[in-house]
Amino acid sequence: MLSFATATCEAVPLPHVMPSGRATLTDYETVRRMIEFISTEYRSQPSLAEIAEAVGRSEETLTTLLKRWAGLTPKAFLQAVTLDHARRLLDDGASLLDAAYEVGFSGPSRLHDLFVKHEAVSPGDYKARGQGIDLFYGYHPTPFGLAIVVATERGLAGIGFADPTDGGEATALEDMRRRWPRARFIADAPRTLPFARRIFEPSRWQEERPLKIVLIGTDFEIRVWQSLLEIPFGRATTYSTIADKIGVPKAARAVGAAVGRNPVSFVVPCHRVLGKSGALTGYHWGITRKRAMLGWESGVLARD
Repeated sequence: MLSFATATCEAVPLPHVMPSGRATLTDYETVRRMIEFISTEYRSQPSLAEIAEAVGRSEETLTTLLKRWAGLTPKAFLQAVTLDHARRLLDDGASLLDAAYEVGFSGPSRLHDLFVKHEAVSPGDYKARGQGIDLFYGYHPTPFGLAIVVATERGLAGIGFADPTDGGEATALEDMRRRWPRARFIADAPRTLPFARRIFEPSRWQEERPLKIVLIGTDFEIRVWQSLLEIPFGRATTYSTIADKIGVPKAARAVGAAVGRNPVSFVVPCHRVLGKSGALTGYHWGITRKRAMLGWESGVLARD
């Protein structure tokens, strides 16, 4: 998710485009003015025509320039800015209704649609995020580096990795806290050690005694994560295939967002999801680790 900072400043007058070409806006200045306008006027939810008029360029030119500079259309950039501010408001305790009005929407339904489209989560679920849940955690060695293992009274809830070059244990714990910021985290390595052994030691895998997993997320996220559990060991699939499987064929982007938020690495095998072309795409815990997991699974299959 992109974050955008705004500041109050005096705008520097810029010349409009003149037919003679004597005073023209450079591409950079056009993009700068457009971003400044959207970032300060997002509460009015300006149309593309209004943005173009404010900047002094055509709608087509603005769309082409911003897509080249940032990979976004002006509309998508406006949505990103709006979503970022809505998230901050909800984090600060605003109600859904107040947050919707503050960002320029007529009511919570539009805010709901924005969150579901870009976050695969409703604003209400975003606001709750683990409230009332006790999460026990511990750090344990694995074939893929030191891992943080998180569990509840009912089963495994999270697995992440503590890379020494990226803050180690503290960063891994903070990553989990961000996923469930309202949950209570309790250090208890002896309690999580049996989970680590069951997960990363193939000799302990028992089909007749499946590992209990607690998926804490939105309905949409859980549907996506459950579909990941159905990917056979040593095999792979694509985001669009998962979208088709859960009945939302046009939601590959939202599926990708939900896959990226999977809190249970390896066990809920988001590493087995590839891009449409078959390429290894982004992985929360690093592409190198994703390659290592796929290679390790191939090795286990070869030994069987």
